[in-house]
Amino acid sequence: MDLEHFLAAAEHWLETNAVRRTPSAGGCHEAADDSVQVFPNSDPDEERARLEAAMEWQGRKFAAGFGAISLPTQVGGRGLPHDFERAFAGIERGYVVPPSNELFRVTLNLVAPTIAEYGTEALQSTVLHEILTGRVLVCQLFSEPDAGSDLASLRCRARREGDEWVLDGHKVWTSGANMAEYGQLIARTDTAAGHRGLTAFMVPLDLPGITVRPIRQMTGGASFNEVFLDSVRLPDQLRLGDIGQGWEVALATLAFERETSGEHHLEVGGSVERVIELARSLGRHADPTVRNRLADLYIRYRVLELTNQRAAAREEEGPGAIGSIGKLFWTQNMAAMSDVVSMLLGARLTADSGEWGTYAWAEHVLGAPGYRIAGGSDEIQRNIIGERVLLLPREPRLR
Repeated sequence: MDLEHFLAAAEHWLETNAVRRTPSAGGCHEAADDSVQVFPNSDPDEERARLEAAMEWQGRKFAAGFGAISLPTQVGGRGLPHDFERAFAGIERGYVVPPSNELFRVTLNLVAPTIAEYGTEALQSTVLHEILTGRVLVCQLFSEPDAGSDLASLRCRARREGDEWVLDGHKVWTSGANMAEYGQLIARTDTAAGHRGLTAFMVPLDLPGITVRPIRQMTGGASFNEVFLDSVRLPDQLRLGDIGQGWEVALATLAFERETSGEHHLEVGGSVERVIELARSLGRHADPTVRNRLADLYIRYRVLELTNQRAAAREEEGPGAIGSIGKLFWTQNMAAMSDVVSMLLGARLTADSGEWGTYAWAEHVLGAPGYRIAGGSDEIQRNIIGERVLLLPREPRLR
């Protein structure tokens, strides 16, 4: 199928199954919802209801052939180029559809392609199929208290006992673990082999011995969690990749994350258009200083968009280090947006007066710094860019 006919079919299906979005003539401030939160900060029941709506929409898209556009045909996808996936997403933004969140994007954009690449036929026909049909959500069980950016030093252990593995360990900063059915877990299966001694697993989070404990954020929400594993028994059929291949699996998942992190910036933490509308609503859009700051912010996001297009043009190389450039751009842009909003609002950020689009930005200002760490810290991204994109000498390693 060529792109033109694909888009025609996609638009016909969206016209039949969704309502076309009509921009308000009065601007963004006429929208009822003024949320620009970076990390979920809602009631768990409300968050579950939103996730269920997004999952139901994913199931409908998959049934129509638009829910796994670029995944291989052997795992239920259509095997089309990533350009088709991005083109569909562009059209979909013009319709009112259930919003996604970080857990949903992790499930569809990170874990699903990882299972497609490294999963056994059994995993692909069960877990992956359930993901694509919108029946399960999957979180990442990677980071640990002593192994965040230095993931290779993780201590969670997996000990083989016949056809089972016994898992013991502690994971932390896990987004959405309280809402997910599975976790993609990396554990140490060989204590003497360094990063070559890691193995990946798909872990059902309802197994005996698993405890999920939410972590309260300063915004008031609890989208992050600690996950404790105490003698959790897991069948070998849920292993992802070969024994000792966990580091490669983890790098692939992280590459998918960095490749897509800049693409959904319009869905997280507001947009440049909303900041411009805020300046207009405050009557400050004619101030030369404000106009310069708004222009700089617009340029930043335009450069990010062009960077994502550049990465897309190299898609035949697969996800790689260039995704770190987009991820770093994105986190820097979010910080710049917080600075502009803080300049515009001043003390209005500190108290809820009920005025549209003012105090709501406090969640953005408090949440944006978290993305300097999430998905690999800024320092890690710069190392990747320096060593793998610019081909600079590697930094000295202490071990």
